[in-house]
Amino acid sequence: MVAALLPDIWLFAAATAVTYIADWYLHQRGSYLINRLGKVRAGLSIRFLLRQLMVILLLARLDLAEEPLFYAAVACFLVFYGLQAPHGALTTLIKLRRTLPIVTRNVDLHAVRIPDAPPRSLLYRSSEKMLHLDLPAVVGVIVAAGTGEDYVGYIGAGVTLLLALGYNALLVPYLRRSRRAPSAPAVLKALDTWLGEYQPTVVLYFSGSNESAYQGNMWLDTMAAVEGRPLIVMRERNLVAQLADTSVPVVCVPAGTHLMNMNLSTVRVCLYPANVGKNIHMLRVPTMKHVFIGHGDSDKLASVNPYSKVYDEVWTAGRAGRDRYALADVGIRDEDIVEVGRPQLAPIESWTGTTRNPIPTVLYAPTWEGWDDNPGNTSLLLAGENIVRRLLTADSPVRVIYKPHPFTGIRSAKAKAVDARIKALVAKAAQDRAAESRWAQEASAAAAGQRAAKAELVRIESRLAELAKPGRGGGDESEESRVALADPARQAEIAALRTEWNDAYWRSFGWWEHKTVTGARPKLYDCFNQSDAMVSDISSVVSDFIASGKPYAVTDSAELGADEFKRQNTAVRAAVILSNGAQEIDQLLSAVADPAADSLAEARHELKTYLLGPDEPTSMEQFDAAVRALAAKAEARNAGVAQRVGEQLPEPLPDPEAASSGAGDGSAEIIAEVEVAVDPDTPSPDAEIGADPSVIR
Repeated sequence: MVAALLPDIWLFAAATAVTYIADWYLHQRGSYLINRLGKVRAGLSIRFLLRQLMVILLLARLDLAEEPLFYAAVACFLVFYGLQAPHGALTTLIKLRRTLPIVTRNVDLHAVRIPDAPPRSLLYRSSEKMLHLDLPAVVGVIVAAGTGEDYVGYIGAGVTLLLALGYNALLVPYLRRSRRAPSAPAVLKALDTWLGEYQPTVVLYFSGSNESAYQGNMWLDTMAAVEGRPLIVMRERNLVAQLADTSVPVVCVPAGTHLMNMNLSTVRVCLYPANVGKNIHMLRVPTMKHVFIGHGDSDKLASVNPYSKVYDEVWTAGRAGRDRYALADVGIRDEDIVEVGRPQLAPIESWTGTTRNPIPTVLYAPTWEGWDDNPGNTSLLLAGENIVRRLLTADSPVRVIYKPHPFTGIRSAKAKAVDARIKALVAKAAQDRAAESRWAQEASAAAAGQRAAKAELVRIESRLAELAKPGRGGGDESEESRVALADPARQAEIAALRTEWNDAYWRSFGWWEHKTVTGARPKLYDCFNQSDAMVSDISSVVSDFIASGKPYAVTDSAELGADEFKRQNTAVRAAVILSNGAQEIDQLLSAVADPAADSLAEARHELKTYLLGPDEPTSMEQFDAAVRALAAKAEARNAGVAQRVGEQLPEPLPDPEAASSGAGDGSAEIIAEVEVAVDPDTPSPDAEIGADPSVIR
């Protein structure tokens, strides 16, 4: 605006370029500023409109308001703005008509025809693309104003309008009936047909926020191995894309009414990994038994949520879970609690008593800050930096792996800042170690192997990307529902590649290198297997790590004192208790370095059984047995209800035709009496005997 008012055409051109680049950059980064600008009425379309208005202002200040170029620019921008309305309507209609009432994986919907999706280039960030078509006109007008060559402005305006018309024209064919997704009733009927053929027996029901996908993912392998015919039912479309690859059929049903009308008559057991409001839509089904299985075993309050009373049973890993409910006294009956172990812990390797590499590896895996400001939620805020510094400066060399919780920093800016500082600490320590002669020699010796591992990672990731989504690239969720069918060969290859990836990842850098690990891979349990000890907080991470039998430490961030901390939290009874200063970290390192100094080894073994159940039978065997037992209870309940309903059914009414035929059962006399009763010359029965239905009958 300043450049237009001066007027300075070259300053204006530079400022215009900056605004285009800034808009593009912010959208590429997914910046929060985009959303904030929209809130203050400076959204995307307004910003482009203002830029075009500044071009008109520039022409006016350059005394070109009476020139044909001025009118051509005004007309171009007005027509261009008018073309945005049909463009927005077309893209919205196409997306709506391409949206199925469900999203599926590994479900055969051949009964309905789902056409290919439009090219991704047409619909992905379509508003941005349409608005950026004003670029030829803006550039042309500015050049024309600066050089006096008006034809450049006319050409630019013409190109902008032709491109806008062309974009609209490309979208029109996708409104045809043949390009639309099938109707909601047709899709739901096809789903019910498939359910009738597949006849699922066990359902994992999952609902949650964007950040909670891990809660469902942790149960995928268990569902794939469970006896019967498993099914995963989800409620949020955005979580389907975050679901890890699985061979188990997946149905996402966003609408509660559609879910409540699904044919789930064969399901006998429904498993819930989280306590969320949408569970009510499935809990209302009486023909199946409902079980809370949770998404981890810990001493957090979430592990004894009173909401759990709504379920038929609560399954815990071991005796500790049962005792937690008894101590909490939140209304969960002891007979409704079943100990099933933790099937997910099978990949965790047991400790051999010696370090995996020449120097020990310590994993720091703090939990997140939680929804309140309880100082006991996480060690990150008060102790995190102290823990990492003491590990990095230990007398004997230690490798540190830092793996923060995925939720870290989503509520607390302070936690986010501490997380960033710890990552910087780890990166700086890794850089300093690389400069030391001892480690430089190790790096030189391992360089060839690391290069080969990195090349292998590239190859594996490329192949995994090819296998990630079946079908052609650019398909929308409706098309993916059509093509995403279970392929045993593909599933086996993906599983093998993931194992290879994990092995190559840890070989791609030195066993002495400090590392921050984030994202879905490597998994937390892979970090367990690479570590010789762990520092964490009160969370399921501690209970899971106990399965390894390795030494561990837990921070008493709330400063309760070691005795009270152990009394309140079962999982820390065999842990080294750290204060916020982390002075006790040497005790953990001594236990790792010398088994004779590991005074808590026996306590860890006993605690493992208490928390996670016995090693035999295996957790998967215990889980299957619990499913069978509960399914039998559901069958018995359904049979009992059917019998009671059958006993209460009314006797069939007499057949009028048989009665009129003069059968000798007295029915003719009954009909005669009824005819007399309704004779119009006789008094109304109500007038004689009142309105007592039993008497009238």
